[in-house]
Amino acid sequence: MQKVRKAVFPVAGYGTRFLPATKSIPKEMLPIVDKPVIHYAAEEAVRAGIDTLIFITGRQKRAIEDYFDSAPELEAALRAKGKDEAADIVHAILPQGVNCIFIRQSTQLGLGHAVLCAAPALAYEPFAVLLADDFLGLEGQGFLADMVHAYEDTGLSQIAVMPIDGPDISRYGVVKPGPGKNEVQGLIEKPSAADAPSNLASIGRYVLAPDVMDILKGLEPGVGGEIQLADAINILATKQGGGVQSRLLTTPRFDCGQVRGYLDAILHVADRRKSPR
Repeated sequence: MQKVRKAVFPVAGYGTRFLPATKSIPKEMLPIVDKPVIHYAAEEAVRAGIDTLIFITGRQKRAIEDYFDSAPELEAALRAKGKDEAADIVHAILPQGVNCIFIRQSTQLGLGHAVLCAAPALAYEPFAVLLADDFLGLEGQGFLADMVHAYEDTGLSQIAVMPIDGPDISRYGVVKPGPGKNEVQGLIEKPSAADAPSNLASIGRYVLAPDVMDILKGLEPGVGGEIQLADAINILATKQGGGVQSRLLTTPRFDCGQVRGYLDAILHVADRRKSPR
């Protein structure tokens, strides 16, 4: 089975819930203690064995590209002042051998469209998708590593899910479970609570077989007039023999697209710091 070596990060959104801060600062660059949100997602991908990070960006997102670029002038200035520890931190944003690719999404047409923008860099290989707003706990290798292992063992696309009860289920893609363990028969984008096929909501981690790109290329706009990744996964799941499994989230998750979730993520990281710098 082909290894999963690439990950897509859709980061073109406006971050309107954090205005006016996000008027000039990408929401993905908001700090959780001393690292921006996007850094934690990138580290999670690297821990899962991924060595190519593909960022789908938009206007006013140049700060993300600058952050992952080298900064020799800053490093030199820090070392000249004897601040070698700080210089080492700047130098080691990502490990050696990890490559970053930045692709502009000129018009925001949905998550499916953002993933489709990555097609030239993916070269028809399996890939992960990480939504940085979904900040996952820092335990172990990270939940994405489990998903990557499951894909490489089975060849089936993997989606992370968690139980959501009540009306909030209508904010998510919702799994239609199959008869087998972890089997997904469908994924319905933002159904009403009354129409939801289960309480299992898809959250922002995916490991996808390359044929999902063929589906996205021919997909019509769905909910909100956008090209929905959930619709492509739904088609993949309903193919003869099936092709999608769910992975129940086993780590804390914080919705950093919401102010309360963002604040809780900060407390989560602060509580786990062994000592201050």
